[in-house]
Amino acid sequence: MRDARIDLDWADGTYSFRLAWGQLAELQEACNAGPYIVFDRLRTSTWRMEDISNVIRLGLIGGGMAPADALKKTRAYVEDRPPVESLTFALGILSAGLLGAPDEPLGEAEAPDQAEVQ
Repeated sequence: MRDARIDLDWADGTYSFRLAWGQLAELQEACNAGPYIVFDRLRTSTWRMEDISNVIRLGLIGGGMAPADALKKTRAYVEDRPPVESLTFALGILSAGLLGAPDEPLGEAEAPDQAEVQ
């Protein structure tokens, strides 16, 4: 089952992050842009401060953390630190939410050999 969950060593431990449909919709509202626009801003260094913090906060919530705890962690380890420290984490979390986690296989396990098909 694909759920776009990604576990990362971040802040003071290892945390699960997940951006499911609900978190992606909330991200869209919080950043006033669709998830792919936010992804593109993170990727091309045209990000806004809230792009980084909202991706991480909502990813923590989607990963199972209580919203109040996610806000506290985000304030301590994102908003109280230089933003570039969190940029790669935000990009990885949003990428997993949109495209699937890296360890989730895409497509068929083994595609048929094209020489055999003809």
